[in-house]
Amino acid sequence: MAGTEYRTLIKEMPEGERPRERLERYGVSALSNSDLLAIALHTGSQRESAISLATHMLSAFNGLDGLARASFRELCTLHGIGPAKAAQLQAALELGRRVILCSADSRPQINSPADAANLLQATMSAEPQEQLCVLLLDSKHRVQRMKVVYIGNVNSAMVRIAEVFREAIKDNAAAIIVAHNHPSGDPTPSPDDVRVTEEIVRAGKMLDIEVLDHLIIGRQQPYLSLKERGLGFG
Repeated sequence: MAGTEYRTLIKEMPEGERPRERLERYGVSALSNSDLLAIALHTGSQRESAISLATHMLSAFNGLDGLARASFRELCTLHGIGPAKAAQLQAALELGRRVILCSADSRPQINSPADAANLLQATMSAEPQEQLCVLLLDSKHRVQRMKVVYIGNVNSAMVRIAEVFREAIKDNAAAIIVAHNHPSGDPTPSPDDVRVTEEIVRAGKMLDIEVLDHLIIGRQQPYLSLKERGLGFG
């Protein structure tokens, strides 16, 4: 006979220990990652309270960074996380990422390939299809916004270079960083990746829009910079 499992519901906790009440009293910065996730989840499962479920999720994905990189399907594999909760979590994480990108006073400045990869890794590494996106930058290399311009096989026969620069021209961007993911997880560039890069760099010179880099986002090795490798940049 299986042993009885005891779990404490949030409503059964002392009022001063409940995440929402603590947020109201002390502010959002006083809450742990588990507390914040519990609020985003809203409810737990039949086996676990919201806090216990949040703690379990953080453990399963090796922390908040791993949770942010998890795909919708991966989230749904956890007991107690169905499509509704997975959608709530991904929406909350995406809102946080967009706040970073759109805040006028604290827009991230790109000083290295790692800076760009840190903005893109969480979402792009989990995509089941290849995506080509462009980071639009101002003259100080601060991020104006990010735009997904292509979904599908990223190769020189399929990608229209005009689409890569359309939003940059519209926003009067001074520079761009191009990035695409390899769903296999291996960021090793293909000959087509190099050819696409050459075409994009050549077009950027004609349009007077600097192409700072082309990143390939993977998983096992998080990213690869074609600029650092001297591929496609002459």
